[in-house]
Amino acid sequence: MYTTKISGIGKYLPELEVSNDDLSKFMDTSDEWIQERTGIVTRRYGNKHKETTTTMGTRAAEIAIERAGINKEDIDFIIFATLSPDYYFPGCGVLLQRELGITKTEIGALDIRNQCTGFVYGLTVADQFIKSGMYKNILLVGAEMHSMGLDFTTEGRGVTVIFGDGAGAVVLQRNEEGKEGILTSNLHSDGTHAEELAMINPGSHGGYHLGKEKFGYPDQEFGGIFLTQKMMDDGLIYPNMTGQLVFKTAIQKFPESIMENLNAAGLNTSDIKMLIPHQANLRISQFVQRILKLRDDQVYNNIQKYGNTTAASIPIALCEAWEGGLIEEGDLVCLAAFGSGFTWGSVLLRW
Repeated sequence: MYTTKISGIGKYLPELEVSNDDLSKFMDTSDEWIQERTGIVTRRYGNKHKETTTTMGTRAAEIAIERAGINKEDIDFIIFATLSPDYYFPGCGVLLQRELGITKTEIGALDIRNQCTGFVYGLTVADQFIKSGMYKNILLVGAEMHSMGLDFTTEGRGVTVIFGDGAGAVVLQRNEEGKEGILTSNLHSDGTHAEELAMINPGSHGGYHLGKEKFGYPDQEFGGIFLTQKMMDDGLIYPNMTGQLVFKTAIQKFPESIMENLNAAGLNTSDIKMLIPHQANLRISQFVQRILKLRDDQVYNNIQKYGNTTAASIPIALCEAWEGGLIEEGDLVCLAAFGSGFTWGSVLLRW
């Protein structure tokens, strides 16, 4: 049976390192306050006006393509996962294609807006395309430039201190020999609490959502205005998060999804060489580790250095772990994510 293997992987982190002490100059916070709640010490921010979500994704993609031993012209499909695109539309997929200089091949480009779970969703979608034989070399990119859309005031600190910029990419190919590749995956969602981790404005709801005026203001009886001055003046254009609800749900759904895959593959937690969770919060990762009874050397975390890079966090961490010799051929690797929507899922693969 054919499987989908990762044949090349790359990452890109901007040069600018922003510490917790740096953030304390803009808001009422401290290194101790941030580390206690998130585990984060530093994060990276892109070079404003010179770097974008797409350019960072391109840098990671170029490394992945080179390591896969193929030419960029060999890519026959692009999947780009992000919650911070360069433009509201078009998506970053076609912009990446242009940056790579492969527009002449006119390959398809798919954009995924599943926030923190974007890479896992993208990996699962790519797996189906590869197994069906529709595509041979799929480029999957997860990239984020959060720093361009955060509220650097005390009011916004609960969200702002968490996020950082960066990109990761993989080249996926059909594996016709051996046992390496994606073994099983699952995807889930529950939109009941969609607004509890969201960026509500601007949006097509016309300035308000489901009567919750705290998210905006109606401008007229029918229709509405996409973005108003009042939304900007009142700080309604930034992400919001109900942290306790997110934490409580994440520590439940992470283990459920991981065990679903292990059971489907007839494996146990002791078989996992490396669990790479989406880097949402170090406390969440540690809680999940305790629930699954995993050793420290079975879980990889780098949120301390980079913050939460949402769709980019898994490929960045996977790449870093592989570059550090922590993942070798034949190892069982589990990738898992939970985020806005709520959406969650995981992928089990043999490296």
